[in-house]
Amino acid sequence: MQNHHHLIRRFTSIIVPPHPSPLLELNNTVKDLVSKGLYNGALHLYKEQLHPSPLSLTASILPSIIKASAYAQNKHVGLQLHCIVLKSGADAEPVLSNSLISMYAKFSDIECARKLFGDMPVRDEITWSSMVNGFIRNGYFVESLEMFKEMYARGFVAKPELIASVVSACVKTGDFGLGREIHGLVVVNGLMEEESVFLSTALADLYLRCQCHDSLMAFRVFERMGERNEVSWTAMISGCVANQNYDIALDCFRAMQGEGIKPNRVTLVAMLPLCTELGCIGHGKEIHGYAFRHGFDSDICISSALMHMYCNCGGSLHSIKLIFERSTVKDVVMWSSIISGFAQSEASAEEAMKHFHQMQIEGFQPNYVTILAVISACTTLRSLSHGRGVHGRIVKSGLVFYLFIGNSLLNMYAKCGCLTDSSNVFEEMSVRDNFSWSTIIGAYGLHGYGEEALQLFHEMQERGEEPDSITFLAVLSACNHCGLVEEGKKLFDKAARDHKTPPSIEHYACHIDLLGRAGKVEDACDVVSMMPMNPSMKIWSSLVSACKLHGRLEVAEALAHRLVKLEPENAANHTLLSMVYAESSNWLGVEQVRKYMDAKGLRKSYGWICLPVEEKLGPLSSHLLYTSFIAKKVGFTYVICLAQTSLEVLYSISKQNLPVLSFHLPP
Repeated sequence: MQNHHHLIRRFTSIIVPPHPSPLLELNNTVKDLVSKGLYNGALHLYKEQLHPSPLSLTASILPSIIKASAYAQNKHVGLQLHCIVLKSGADAEPVLSNSLISMYAKFSDIECARKLFGDMPVRDEITWSSMVNGFIRNGYFVESLEMFKEMYARGFVAKPELIASVVSACVKTGDFGLGREIHGLVVVNGLMEEESVFLSTALADLYLRCQCHDSLMAFRVFERMGERNEVSWTAMISGCVANQNYDIALDCFRAMQGEGIKPNRVTLVAMLPLCTELGCIGHGKEIHGYAFRHGFDSDICISSALMHMYCNCGGSLHSIKLIFERSTVKDVVMWSSIISGFAQSEASAEEAMKHFHQMQIEGFQPNYVTILAVISACTTLRSLSHGRGVHGRIVKSGLVFYLFIGNSLLNMYAKCGCLTDSSNVFEEMSVRDNFSWSTIIGAYGLHGYGEEALQLFHEMQERGEEPDSITFLAVLSACNHCGLVEEGKKLFDKAARDHKTPPSIEHYACHIDLLGRAGKVEDACDVVSMMPMNPSMKIWSSLVSACKLHGRLEVAEALAHRLVKLEPENAANHTLLSMVYAESSNWLGVEQVRKYMDAKGLRKSYGWICLPVEEKLGPLSSHLLYTSFIAKKVGFTYVICLAQTSLEVLYSISKQNLPVLSFHLPP
């Protein structure tokens, strides 16, 4: 008997284990490739070895190949696989149908996914989750919420990751009530105890983004998180920045680093707008340095955000240009950022136009943000030739129908002194807002057409548009420019009675200046005495000028002394006092003011403007030709200098100094 058992052991010990079948090895290879993300390799194996023999495509291998086709965005293979499933009768298998729903969702073919979902005889939790995720992935947020509600009504419970996506959909749709209900459901079901960082982050983001900005609840959710990663901290920082809680966002950023969590690219992009809003270019430079040290500065989103920060914080144009030139990949956002940065200054606006032309040469199509920046450059340059060229580009590209572009063109033509073109743009606008009306009213007033400005204001009201404070300021300024005293007074009184648009200090300043210019100094003083706020320096200066103009020199002198006392370091106040002394022939007072200004190092900053001359003026001699004349009515002295490339108009109110007003001619 023992010999028998010994023989059995010897026999079994030499039995070779069976090799796995080639089909099983092939299936394992495909699954391994898919798990490693080598989707094209898995599809190549399917094409070479599995596709010629459809019988080898079993229900165990098909989901992996369907997943590979979805992630590789190979819809042709995906449709083939769907046909194989239908022919084999395996479409009743929930695993295969779920894979196909997910595949069509990744192909952005949500209708096929919906039809497949509707034809399924049996649906499980994965089926519903795949459909909800498919809707969210393709931007059908309302449909995803309805599907999620139906899923719960049928007794299926979603996983925390799916609930996190649904909460994000609530934020996108503004359905914050449903988001709170989901939060309550999560707490009741005990899902918060599963420590899902994605779900907790989504809930915190919900409360930060909701209309009531429930930051307290957001921080309660955040503080109860067992684990916080860079995504959680970034969500809190972004939410606080969106709610303009900049100090709290900055504290979160510091606390994040205090816990040893390093900011990623998204965190830095979220922080840079904070630096822009606070004007903290120092913090912005620190973030720039951090990005440079960690190799993030090559990221196009960070480069664009850095350029935007430097542009709006008054940073060096050299820094902006350096970031732009170091970027290996440039997109429309970066081109728009650098054009916007150069457009803000008259000294660099021409550079903005050069970049705009270079952008098109390199094959980039400008979008509406780019166009707005270019129009701003044209406005800064006061260049009609550039402006009309850009206008033609706008018409060809079809961007002229954007309201904000129409408003920008309207403003550009008005500031370039072309009222006709400004009016034409206004008439061609299919949609107008308060800014459109305010701009055209201000343009007519600025060009001396006060009656037409008033007609436009009344037309605006007849069309049912409600004027805002900017519109009232525009029409008041038009009355001021054109001397329409009674009309301006009626408008101001109406605005004062209207509680919707109470007059601001700018309205009071305009109204007081209007009364003063008309010689109604007592009325202007009465308005000042009844102001609900303290008068600005501009208002006091306006009153001094009005009193001087209409011979009320004693009052003018008293007010000028008050101005000097309020702002002793402002050279303009001393100059105004000197002018009052000169008007009353108090030359000793003029000399005392001049000596005081020299002793204190005070110098008046004179206004100047550069206007491009579009037409040839003919040959000019290379030497300077001086011509002077006197405007006897107001006692102003003008000196004109003509040169080959420039015409300088030296203008002075006083008789001692000659400030410069330059007109640059093209060479």
